[in-house]
Amino acid sequence: MRRVSRICLLGGLVWLGLWGAVPTKAQGAAGTRSEPAMFYCPSLLGDGAQTGRSFCDVLTGRDVAAGIIIEMPPHRGEVTLTFDLHNRHAYSEELIAANRAFRQYTATIGVLTADNTLLTRAVVQSQFRSAADLVDRVFGGAGVGGLKAIAPTGSESIAVTIPAAEKTVSILGEKLTVIYADGPDTFTGPGRPVAVISNVMLQYRPR
Repeated sequence: MRRVSRICLLGGLVWLGLWGAVPTKAQGAAGTRSEPAMFYCPSLLGDGAQTGRSFCDVLTGRDVAAGIIIEMPPHRGEVTLTFDLHNRHAYSEELIAANRAFRQYTATIGVLTADNTLLTRAVVQSQFRSAADLVDRVFGGAGVGGLKAIAPTGSESIAVTIPAAEKTVSILGEKLTVIYADGPDTFTGPGRPVAVISNVMLQYRPR
């Protein structure tokens, strides 16, 4: 399969993200189509060094307009939204060497309609002990190889059925609980990145 790009609107600018080995507008059973979603990412984490995926932070909040806005193409009937949900980890070689890198993350997010109706909640839970627990490293940092310290860890495949009448949905964070070696902490304050999504796809019947 050829590599294809998809458009993500980022802060009012058009951003082109390269996706590896993804079929564009693939036709499925009963005339369904599967393709990468167009969405507005208010806090882009960056592109994966190994997977080539684009990783978008999920921010806590109650205002659907401030979330990750995913646009529905012209369609008939329900749309199926799928994405991979990850925890966020601040990677540190020093903590690993000192045997103090352990973290257990539980992040909860919501997928909502434009009128603030909750369609579903999703949870990703994972543990970090070593670099082998990372999903990918992300370009754009000051570290070795230009990599960021923040990286996705853990992965849950999420599927959401979107009602036929909806033109957009929003993804917002609700809560993050982190268990350290010396105890837990919980984060719910607005505007905090609590999770990461990638591989955002839509399956639908074109109108």
